[in-house]
Order: sequence, then structure tokens, then C-alpha cells
Amino acid sequence: MEYNLGIVDITVLVVYFIFIVWFGIKSSKKGSNSTSDYFLAGRNMTWPIIGFSLFAASISSTTLIGKSGDAYSTGIAVFNYDLISVLVMVFFAMFFLPFYIKSGIFTIPEFLEKRFDKRSRYYFSFITLMGSTFLDAAGALYAASLLMKLVFPDLSIMELSVIFAVIVAAYTIPGGLSAAIKVDLIQGILLLVGTFILTFLAMSNGGLDHLKELLLQEDMMMKLIRPMNDSSVPWLGMIVGIPILGFYFWGNNQVLVQRVLTAKSIDHGRKGILLVGFLTVSLIFIVIFPAVIGTKLFPGLPKNDMIYPKLVIELMPTGLLGLMLAAMVAALTSTLSALLNSVATLFTMDFYTKFKKEPSQKEQVYVGKIVSVIVLVLAVLWVPFVSKFDSLLKYYQEMLTYIAPPVVAVFFLGVFWKRINRHGAFWGLMGGAFAAITTIVAKVSFEVELLGDIHFLLKVPFYFVFSAIIIIVVSLFSKPDNQDSIKDLIWTKKIYHEETKELIGVPFYKNFRVWCLVLIAFCFLVLYMYQ
Repeated sequence: MEYNLGIVDITVLVVYFIFIVWFGIKSSKKGSNSTSDYFLAGRNMTWPIIGFSLFAASISSTTLIGKSGDAYSTGIAVFNYDLISVLVMVFFAMFFLPFYIKSGIFTIPEFLEKRFDKRSRYYFSFITLMGSTFLDAAGALYAASLLMKLVFPDLSIMELSVIFAVIVAAYTIPGGLSAAIKVDLIQGILLLVGTFILTFLAMSNGGLDHLKELLLQEDMMMKLIRPMNDSSVPWLGMIVGIPILGFYFWGNNQVLVQRVLTAKSIDHGRKGILLVGFLTVSLIFIVIFPAVIGTKLFPGLPKNDMIYPKLVIELMPTGLLGLMLAAMVAALTSTLSALLNSVATLFTMDFYTKFKKEPSQKEQVYVGKIVSVIVLVLAVLWVPFVSKFDSLLKYYQEMLTYIAPPVVAVFFLGVFWKRINRHGAFWGLMGGAFAAITTIVAKVSFEVELLGDIHFLLKVPFYFVFSAIIIIVVSLFSKPDNQDSIKDLIWTKKIYHEETKELIGVPFYKNFRVWCLVLIAFCFLVLYMYQ
């Protein structure tokens, strides 16, 4: 599938990228030698900026390219990942986010050191660095390159990957998170506008009638709740698998949580999370439905991942086509810019400052910039390996199945149970790593599935429970941690009651709990409509 853009669309595309690089550099001039400014944008962001930035950063290659491809082949069930994750966001905003912001951390692994010890911090930081580089950054580059190869077929995937790496590096590396967030705000708005226009055009081209027909026929393509033998999302996997993966993505993922840590207050952080929750629910209209419509407009595509680019290229008129392609690539480059800053923060704060005695803030920022460059180079070199997977979504899900459960178990037990100690946390993580490595070796070397031939979502709770048992047993059979040092990192009913008092007299439209309930109700309404 190839397409030659007209001069108008090429001009729009080029001008957009020039503007983004210019705006990013312009936004980065102030405070670039301060670690707080460079890595956390001065901790002074308001909730609308946090929400749109999170939305742009979360629309990764797995969302725009991978999920649309999955919806093209199996229907709307893939939206369950987003729907359940929105409920997880509410839980995260209620219980975990206050601890993150009040503890003054730069990285999520840093929270593990405060709650447990440095062993858990180093391990989690290391696997996050590896995952961000070879899973997320390489995936984002591959997706952006795949998209632009339709427009510039003479360029190879590797050549396009290098071009995108340079574009993102131009504004992210000099300016840090502040520049990335301000660029993401523009890109998030552009993405919403562009995707809604595409949805309207898809609906106008017979898509609305097609969706109505599928609904009237009670076609499985339009059902969120699927039978246990469903290859996309079996109903039990939706309950026991997605919440664990969703919490890892929104609650333990440095790339996204780092943007929440920029909030000027806990209230702004919470409302930013809730805003991205509402925006995420819109994905069923702007990504999933157009892909399902694509089964009628463009049946039989050789690769499912190509459906969204195909819709854009065939349906968008001149001028808007260039803008929409810019919006799509913006989504992928936003993810990459978020990744660069997060890995720079992780390496600098979790490793460099521990091994180099009292480095200056200027030196830390400089190290962060060097790390960003190295990660980009590694991600570009890894792009050819990403292309070997059947789809981007499968690539991402396969890796996350092994990485997420032990980490989520440690965070959950650590925040809600004071008896969990540093030894339990560390050996729980090690046990999870051992289980993951054993599973992968058995599968690759001996072609044996240790948990049987079941859906990967049904494997997730097994890894979670395995790690949780190790955490609990080791904790109970070893000496408790010093309670005074961890008391401010454990959730209690007292915290809930104190927040309730603080909310007395706050107008309902400013009360984050009210918006939590509205968002939860909205999610269940969507689930009911497409059950």
C-alpha cells in the first residue's frame, strides 16, 4: 500500500514538524540546568496541561496502530483495555497518587526505596529502563516509520526511524520535560481534532449504517463482553488480567506517572488523571469504531496494523490529510519524547547520583541528555526486531505479561499492608523475574507453554499471585521494617477521613470524588451499551 502525497499535504506535514521543533526549543530555554525543571518541569503544572500531556503520551504505537489493527480483525473487544484502565486510573488517583506527590520522588523506583530499600529500587529501575528502550521507544519509532513509509515509499524503515529520532531529539533533549509537556499539549489537541474528523468522514461513508447493522445483528464484532474461548479478550481475562496490566501502565509506568509528578498539587494531579480518563473513553469513537468500519470499506488488508493509516489516506481530503498524518505521527513522537525524558530521569536519579558523590544539578542534566541520545540510538537499532512480531499490540502485550504482575504485587501490598517488608518486596520481584525467564526459555527453546495454551490475560494473575505469595511469606518470616520510617507511605482510613474533611464546602464541580463517580458511571454505561 503506497500513496504519494500532494504538494499541499507535504507542505502541511513539513511546516508542522518545523513548528513543533521550534516551539519545543523555544519552550526549553528557561531553567534547563535545574534538575527539578529539566526532569519534572518545576513541579508547577496544572491539571488541563497534565491531562492533555498524559493523553498524548499514552497514545502510543500500541494504541493508534496496534489497537486499531486488533479492532479491524476482532472487533471492539480491544477497547476493554482502555475501559478497565480508566477504572484503574480512578483507583490510582484516589489511593496512590497522593503518596507519590507528597514523598517528593523523581522516579517511581525511588518510591520503592522509600518504602522498602535500594535493592527493589535498582531492580525495578533497571527493568523499566530496558522496557522503555526496547519495548516502548523502539515500538514508537517503528509505528511512526511504518506510517510514513506509505507516504515516502522510497525510504526504508530504518531511514525513517532515524529521521523521527532526530526530530524528537531536537526539542526533547535540550528542554527536558517542560518542553515535551508543552509540545504534547498542542499534539494532544491536534490528535483529538484530527481523529474526530476522521471518525466523522468514516461514518459519512457508510460507516454509521455498517455499525448499526452489526449492532442489530448482535454481531460479536460489536460486543465488549466475550466468551471464555474468545481470542481477543475473554471475559475472565477482562476481570483478572487487564486491571493488573492497567495499573502497571498508569500507576507504575515512569513515562506516564512522571507527568503526574509535575503537578503543582495533589488536587491538580488527580484532576489531570481524571481528564485523561475521560479522553481515554473517547478512544472507542475515534480509534476503535473507525477500524471496525474499515472492515467494510477496506476488507482483506494484508496486515491488520495498516487499517488506520489506510483510513486516513483514503478518506481525508487534501490539506486535512497532511494535518491528520501530522497528528498521527505527533501521537507517536509524543510517546517517544515522554520515554526519552523518563529514561534520562531514571538513569540519572536512580543510578548516576548514587554512584557519583554529590554531582551538581548542571552535571545531572548533562548526564540525562547523554542518556537520551544513547537510548535513541539503541531504539533505532532495535526497530528491525520489532517488525518480526505479528502485530505491535501482540509484541507489547507479550512482554508486559511477564514484567507487570510482580511489580504491581509489590506496590499494592506495600501501600496497603504495613507488615510487608524490604526482604519480601525484593524476593517477590526476584521470584517474578525467575518465573518470567523460565516461561520465556521454555517457550523459545523447548516450545513448551508452562501455563498451558491459555489466553495471555489469564496468565497474568498466576504471575501476580506467585509473586504475592513470595512477598507475604518472606515478610512474615523475617523481621518487620522500622514502622516510623514507613508510616507516611501506608494508606489508612485516617487519610480518607482527613480528605473528606478537606472537601467540605468545596463546590461539587471542583470535588475530584464527584468526577471519579461520574467517570466510573460513564465506563459502566459504555460496558452496558456494548455488552
